Amino acid sequence: MGVLMSRRQTVERVQKVSLAVSAFKDGLREQPSTRRRAEAGTARQGTLEQEVQEGEEEAVAGPSQPEESSAGKAAWERLRDGRGVEPEEFDRANRFTPPAFIRPKRELHDDEPPDISLEQREQILNDEMCEICEVWTAESLFPCRICHRVYHDGCLRRMGYLQKDSAVEVTETAHTETGWSCYYCDNLNLLLTEEEMYSLMETLKNCKIIPGVCLTLDDFLHYKHQVHKQQFERTMPEAQEEQAALQFNALDPDKKGHIEWQDFLSHESIQLLQKIRPQNALLRLLTPKERERARTAFLALDQDNDGFIGEAECRQARHSWFRKHQKEMLSCNVSISHVGPISEGSPASSRNGKSPEKILPATKQEETSIDWPGFLRENVAYILAARPNSAALHLQPLA
Repeated sequence: MGVLMSRRQTVERVQKVSLAVSAFKDGLREQPSTRRRAEAGTARQGTLEQEVQEGEEEAVAGPSQPEESSAGKAAWERLRDGRGVEPEEFDRANRFTPPAFIRPKRELHDDEPPDISLEQREQILNDEMCEICEVWTAESLFPCRICHRVYHDGCLRRMGYLQKDSAVEVTETAHTETGWSCYYCDNLNLLLTEEEMYSLMETLKNCKIIPGVCLTLDDFLHYKHQVHKQQFERTMPEAQEEQAALQFNALDPDKKGHIEWQDFLSHESIQLLQKIRPQNALLRLLTPKERERARTAFLALDQDNDGFIGEAECRQARHSWFRKHQKEMLSCNVSISHVGPISEGSPASSRNGKSPEKILPATKQEETSIDWPGFLRENVAYILAARPNSAALHLQPLA
């Protein structure tokens, strides 16, 4: 067992060898032999010209500008690559190398309606080996509640994705119905393609948003006003500003007076997906686990089993999906708890003795009926926005 190396360990070994080879080549380049000086003359000339040009740019920018520019450039590169951890925060001797995220690409058939059956349930299977070390150790693996991946808590720590605060959360919730999202599913920004990410970065740059910095209410509203003015060339209406303020409160559940960068980025990512991609394309992003939870929610709301629910019930599911689980709810074993906590008026409470007549609205016959495909289309963005582990509501449902 000790002599085997996983795929990621092999990559680390190759990276270390590559660094050593690069350092050796740099040493040779600093002290070239007489025979190699003539051969390297042209390349060296280009290097010197580049250094002169960089020196001139530094002189124009001032003494403190290069350092700020380098830090800002690194922040934008981490945003582009979907990495949220500062490189200097890693102790390379004791940490695995973070993965290089590959952004998805749009397919030709993405906009076509997918076939998601209500009657045919899907079999949920998790991986058998840890996604990081590729070793099987049975019950000590922690599954993701969104995808099929499983992890060791020790591997997550070595990756830098599991700190002291979140370690307890993972161990307590990963095997409950609340669940835990892995670092792939927790980051909604990774759903964006390269083109979509470029569009978002341009918007953030134009609005002077600095990656990694928390936003106050004034910052958030100022940003929303700028985006609206750039898009529609007019001032944002007062009603829309009030909705933006409600969204800020939803992103700040602990009332700290600011929202974290990762929560803001997730909110903007799901907002962009809603604007750019049709609902059919968003439906194709749902995982089997998410589709199965959506079935559970719809069937619980469809009390008379006619394949239709009322519009008010559809809104109810939309709101309950974003109610984060409280610690006292972790022991709840009712299937609808995947969607949200059970209140007196929720569909799942009927399983505990509540009669359907007390739950269904009196005017259901007068409401617009929504079938299973319509239920998915109406709620797909909210289902995706519920992926992060954060208590923040990344897409506040309309009242």
